[in-house]
Amino acid sequence: MATIGQAAGGRGDARLTEKGIYTAALRIIDADGFGALSMRKLAAVLGVNPMSLYHHVPNKAALLRGVKNLVAAQFQPRVDGGTWQEQLGRFAHDFRALAHRHPNLIVHILASPDSIEPEDPFWTALTGILKTAGVPSREVASVGAVLTSLFSGFLLAEGNGTLRRLAALQPTAPASADAPSADVDGDRRFNFAIQTLIAGLEARLS
Repeated sequence: MATIGQAAGGRGDARLTEKGIYTAALRIIDADGFGALSMRKLAAVLGVNPMSLYHHVPNKAALLRGVKNLVAAQFQPRVDGGTWQEQLGRFAHDFRALAHRHPNLIVHILASPDSIEPEDPFWTALTGILKTAGVPSREVASVGAVLTSLFSGFLLAEGNGTLRRLAALQPTAPASADAPSADVDGDRRFNFAIQTLIAGLEARLS
C-alpha cells in the first residue's frame, strides 16, 4: 500500500498539501512523542523526498506552528447558553478532552511561554466567558492569564504524571474491587479544580 503523499508507483504525489503534512506530523507526535518528530521521519511517513517538504513548510518551527494551529482548530468549546459558571465548566472539560486526545503535543505547547496567542480559540472563548461573568474589561486579560496558568498547570501535572504521584503520597485504604479507577480519580480531581476556580472567581466578582 502506498504511504500518505505517495503515488501507487512510488513517486512523490504532487498533491502534497500543508494540511496533509501537519496531519502526518501530528500522528507522529501522538504515537511516539514530540521528540520523535523530524523532517526526515515525516518525509518517510509521507513517502516523499525530505527536500520536497520545504516547498510547503520552510522549517521545523513553521511545521510546529502548523500542527498547533491544526489542533487549535479542533477546539470548539460549548460556550453558548447557561450561566457563566456552566459555560466555564464546559469550556474547561472540552479543552481537557482535547488535551487527552493529543497529550504529547498539549504538554509541549503548555510548557512554552508563547503557547497561547490572542487569536487562539482558547483565549477568545475564555475572555468571552469572563466578560459574560461581569469581569471589568480592564481586568479580563489579567484574570484570563491567571485562570490559564492554573488550568495549564493542572493539565501539565496530569499529563506528566505528577498529579497521580502526589495524590498517592498519603496513606490510603487497601484497594477494593469497587475502588475508583485512575480515570475516575482524575475526573474527580479535575472537577474539584474547576469548581475551586469558579468559586474563587465568584468571590472576586462579589
